[in-house]
Amino acid sequence: MQLVLASSSPRRKELLELLGLSFEVYPSEFDELPTNGLSPLEQVKHFALEKARCVAQARPHDIILGSDTVIELDGRLLGKPLDLSDARIMLTRLAGRGHRVHTAVALRHHERGIDEVDVATTLVVMRADVEGAYDRYLASKESLGKAGAYAIQGRGGDLVERIEGDYTTVVGLPLKLVAHLLQSVGYPIPFDVDDLYKRKPYANWSRFVP
Repeated sequence: MQLVLASSSPRRKELLELLGLSFEVYPSEFDELPTNGLSPLEQVKHFALEKARCVAQARPHDIILGSDTVIELDGRLLGKPLDLSDARIMLTRLAGRGHRVHTAVALRHHERGIDEVDVATTLVVMRADVEGAYDRYLASKESLGKAGAYAIQGRGGDLVERIEGDYTTVVGLPLKLVAHLLQSVGYPIPFDVDDLYKRKPYANWSRFVP
């Protein structure tokens, strides 16, 4: 049973590699258009499931892993910025406040009838915008293509005061949840996941505890 990552995200690929798994990358062509009436939690689960289901149609013999990440602020969803102007608006709203990052993980195996999804949530508290920190960050253009307009694993980590929850959830693939879901469908995990979380072998991970 081949594991397939339904994502073109290099960050998700890098994180999944930390589990020591053999997998292929097959990006999903699902169009991520928000659905009216869905909460951020419902929306992120829908996106992850549909990404996995889309690839499963082409790979019915394999187990497909889909994932999606959204930012929730004041009960509403923040996606990826359209441009740097949009990124500035997002970061202005986030500065000095806490928000929640939801990352959903879905597993789909067409032949075995596997269609599972779960969500990990982490609270992120951002630093206040002082001494032009946010302007310097925007100038780096790292905001583009990132949910909430920042990347905690990059320069965006300097904007984060603290987190409460799983760091890998904020990056885009909660590894404890991935391991749990895979093991629940009989897919073995060769690495000690608890040891992995103690070592924190990913950019900026060790800056944030636990």
